[in-house]
Amino acid sequence: MIGWLATTLFLPQHALLIGVVSVLVILWTNEGLPMGVVSLLPLLLFPLFGLLEFQAVAVNYAKPVIFLFLGGFMVAIAIKETGLHKIIAHRLLSLFPNSARGMIYSLAITAALLSSFLSNTTITLMLLPIALFLTENVRFKIRFLLATAYGASIGGVLTPIGTPPNLILMGYLEDIGTVPPTFLEWMIYTFPVVSMMLIVVPFVLSMGLEGERVERGPDMVTTLNSTQQRLVYILYALVLLLLLNSPIEPLHSGLGLNEKMLLLGFGLLMFVPGIGFLRWRDINQVPFEIIFLFGAGFSIANAFMYSSIIGEITAYLLGLEGLPLWLLLFVIALFVSFSTEITSNTALISIMLPIFHAFSQQAGLDEQVVLMVATIAASYAFMLPIATPPNAIVMSSGVIMVREMARIGFGINLIGVVLLSLTAYFYW
Repeated sequence: MIGWLATTLFLPQHALLIGVVSVLVILWTNEGLPMGVVSLLPLLLFPLFGLLEFQAVAVNYAKPVIFLFLGGFMVAIAIKETGLHKIIAHRLLSLFPNSARGMIYSLAITAALLSSFLSNTTITLMLLPIALFLTENVRFKIRFLLATAYGASIGGVLTPIGTPPNLILMGYLEDIGTVPPTFLEWMIYTFPVVSMMLIVVPFVLSMGLEGERVERGPDMVTTLNSTQQRLVYILYALVLLLLLNSPIEPLHSGLGLNEKMLLLGFGLLMFVPGIGFLRWRDINQVPFEIIFLFGAGFSIANAFMYSSIIGEITAYLLGLEGLPLWLLLFVIALFVSFSTEITSNTALISIMLPIFHAFSQQAGLDEQVVLMVATIAASYAFMLPIATPPNAIVMSSGVIMVREMARIGFGINLIGVVLLSLTAYFYW
């Protein structure tokens, strides 16, 4: 897709932008340079080639959402340092078959259900140390981590509050004078695609691992000590606040707390003497290269937003209006799913909603169906760490290589696009 854009968008500035982004994607994928180094390159390349000024790029590396990740990582480190993840891992093993496939399904389903109501970023952070602890087999670890990330992305679309793009769509529908679906209506729309994804994706991830057992280690403890119990109470408080803070209109408008401040506050609480569990030296475990990665993603989104490339893309999309509806929905889902691999899904859907709204009106399509397909496809990007927060978080483990995620994620992308477009065509 990047190559197609580079050859068809004729403006030199457009080709330059696509070329720079292509270089970044190649370096991320083949690991020609460390991930953190590549993620800092927009600070040099975008100003150097006149795509964005340095100040406009630098501000993306201190976005408020980055502090949500920072707080979440601190909580995840506390779970690991206290050994609480071992207890949770044991209980997961007791609920599902004691096999690699059973654990892949357990992690994917757990992440999906929790991410339906809580931030998929937060849930992935909390499940990360559990997925890492379940086995010492690196091949298993990779599949377990991907199951966690993919499950969180899959489940995040089940409710309007599960992931930021959903909320952006709800707000956009109100802005254009369309009554958005209620909480229950949204779940009725999305339940089929989420259910099918949770059946198919873990099955694909567990291929080649049939019959493999996950053995309980000798240190697989079953009871909580006093330190772990204290952390459990703090986590309960965090989950309760996150739930109460989530608006469920018209029943509950939420507490109005800033989720980023909330998670950062609980992360810093982990260092308070007598309450917390960490010392400052533990901050070295925070994967700062992932923070730089998100800064790069936001920078790419801004570069696209400030160029006129969006208008060119809209013009090309209008040439598709003669396609059959099922194929058109497939193309829209495919376009968004692979486009969001190189930038934040939240930023991308903010750009794409006006484009697809204008397109659906001119093509005489049901605008709500088109916009929902685009929104959900923005969360179903599984190839690169920059695509979604869960992808980036499991990449921080150091276990998964970018090329491995890209190889497996390419097939999962196609599965998501097919199931989403079929659901939209036959059910919506």
